[in-house]
Amino acid sequence: MPISTEIRKRAIALLEQLPGESLVRAIEFLEALSHEVQVSVISNPETSEAAMLEIIQRRLSPEEQERLAYLRQQNEAGVIIDTEHQELLIFVERVEQQDAERAEALIKLAQLRQVDLKVLIKEFLPTHINAA
Repeated sequence: MPISTEIRKRAIALLEQLPGESLVRAIEFLEALSHEVQVSVISNPETSEAAMLEIIQRRLSPEEQERLAYLRQQNEAGVIIDTEHQELLIFVERVEQQDAERAEALIKLAQLRQVDLKVLIKEFLPTHINAA
C-alpha cells in the first residue's frame, strides 16, 4: 500500500524540526527500519522481480540530490557548519546503504533470471556514478 504524499511531507517536516543529535538518531532509526524491510525482501526466496527492480532503481529524489550537491559544495569550500556536516554524513551513509541494497538485489535478480551479473549491471546502473 503506497504511503500518501501528505504523510511523507509530514515526516519530512518533523525531521526538519529536529536538532542535530536528534536528527541523527531519527535518521539512524529510519535507516534501520528500511534495512529490515530490504533484508526481508532480498532474503525471501519468493521475492518478486518487481520488488528487486524497485530496490535497484531507487535513487535520491531531485530535491535530495540538490541538497546533497549543496552540502558537498559547502564541505569542499570549507564553509560547512556542524549541522550541515552531520546532514552530509547522513546522506553519505544513506547512499552507501542504498548501494549495498542495490548490489544485493542485482545479485538476487541475476540468479533469478539466470544471467551474468555484468549483464544486469550494464542494464541498470548508470555509466557515470555520482558517488557520495
